[in-house]
Amino acid sequence: MSSTSSDVTVESAPAAPTPPRALPNGLAAFLVFLSSGAVLVLETVSLRLVGPYVGVTLQVTSSVIGMALGAIAYGAWMGGWLADRRDPRTLLAPALVLAGIATAVTLPVVRYAGEVLRGGAASGILLLTALAVLVPAGLLAAVTPLVVKLQLADLRRTGQVVGRLSGIGTLGGITATLVTGFVLVAALPSTVIVLGLGAVLGVTGLVLGAYLRRGAGAGLPGPGRAKAALAVLGLAGAGLSAVAPNPCDVETAYHCARIEVDEQWTQGRTLFLNSAEHSYVDLAEPTRLKYAYTQWIGLVADEAAPKGQRLDALHLGGGGFTIPRYLAATRPGTDSLVFEIDGELVELDRRELGVRTGPELTAKIGDARVLLGAEPTDSRDFIVGDAFGHLVVPWHLATREMAADIRRVLRPGGSYVQNVIDYPPGRFIRAELATVAAEFRNVALIAPPGAIAGRSGANFLIVGSDAPLPLARLTDGLRGLPEQAVLLQGDELAAFVGDAMVLTDDYAPVDQLLATA
Repeated sequence: MSSTSSDVTVESAPAAPTPPRALPNGLAAFLVFLSSGAVLVLETVSLRLVGPYVGVTLQVTSSVIGMALGAIAYGAWMGGWLADRRDPRTLLAPALVLAGIATAVTLPVVRYAGEVLRGGAASGILLLTALAVLVPAGLLAAVTPLVVKLQLADLRRTGQVVGRLSGIGTLGGITATLVTGFVLVAALPSTVIVLGLGAVLGVTGLVLGAYLRRGAGAGLPGPGRAKAALAVLGLAGAGLSAVAPNPCDVETAYHCARIEVDEQWTQGRTLFLNSAEHSYVDLAEPTRLKYAYTQWIGLVADEAAPKGQRLDALHLGGGGFTIPRYLAATRPGTDSLVFEIDGELVELDRRELGVRTGPELTAKIGDARVLLGAEPTDSRDFIVGDAFGHLVVPWHLATREMAADIRRVLRPGGSYVQNVIDYPPGRFIRAELATVAAEFRNVALIAPPGAIAGRSGANFLIVGSDAPLPLARLTDGLRGLPEQAVLLQGDELAAFVGDAMVLTDDYAPVDQLLATA
């Protein structure tokens, strides 16, 4: 009896796919640091890009921050989703190159769109800030989850890897915020910063792609049509950036500034800061005051002391130095001290607007609130408040504590005038009147009748003093001005103010009071 044996073939289970090889720890840390920092550079500079078109207000700042956070959230989400479906090593370099191109293209996109969306409408602000931030920040935010996925080779070290890279990303953001705010914005135009950032990201992506291909042999795709298309797109973006309209003659640390020559009078100059017409200067005749509110300030100054008598004046905000020039011409020997936060703007005024500082006209660079605290008590006869961030009085210059310090610096018979811009329903001007009246015994308001009635936005001029105001002479003087204006005081002023809040350092919602909706 014979037996036969049969061979039984046992199929082995398929081998598990080899996970992508981790990056060197130093390279992983660098990529996370760079991409996270680049998002914060872009966020900070975006405020400068959109400012000339929609201003630099709390709403604009909030919109930029919100769009950046949204981009970070969706970019990280998408990066994590892709990391679970594709080899992250094939995605890192394209993400950086695309982020570089999107960053460079931000310049022409914002500048062309800004011309269309110019103004302060909420929809325009949201759309313009989205165009400035969303795409490049989203691409950059995708880098961190891609890197994290590559580094998670040992699940026992998940917490350590994620925590370390998360911390490095946060440090990158902090470093970028401080360097951009303290160094880059002060040293370089926004155009250079944005294009430089785009170039750094693009070159980093190209170098990283070459490094990863060399280390993986044939495992990663090489150059092809897609990369050629990206190169063409990048060159097109750079070309558009070169020809895009630039709204600035000079970009300072605080403003996009430009000066235009008056078409009807060759000696006239208009200073624009961001998107606002800020000052008008007549180089030949400093007593010519074009804007109504400057005429009102001049009228109050004319009544502040006997005609021609010198004054010790303090100006909170320099702008085009229109009022200091007026006082120098009408009251020779007047000592004008100007607090201006933007030193580069003062230099522009010297070059283009004929400002000559010296013993009788001094400019101190710094925040008016801080500088005011160092001024001697009872040292000034006339104080002019004309400081703005875009079209908004900075909140810390609009509080009762600020008014109290102004009153301290004024001599007992001195006068304070404050320029305010507001729109219907006029909540801010009412609150600011209540605030000034909480410190000064005598307060009056000068404004166009339509603005008082709530039909239009306008400049308002608050006048405050502890001494009786020359109300009759001011009223007579207003009648002789080209544009109609009225003076409110006493019961009429109290009725206009109503129960408006007094603004304090603890609570001064200036931007919300200015909202028209």
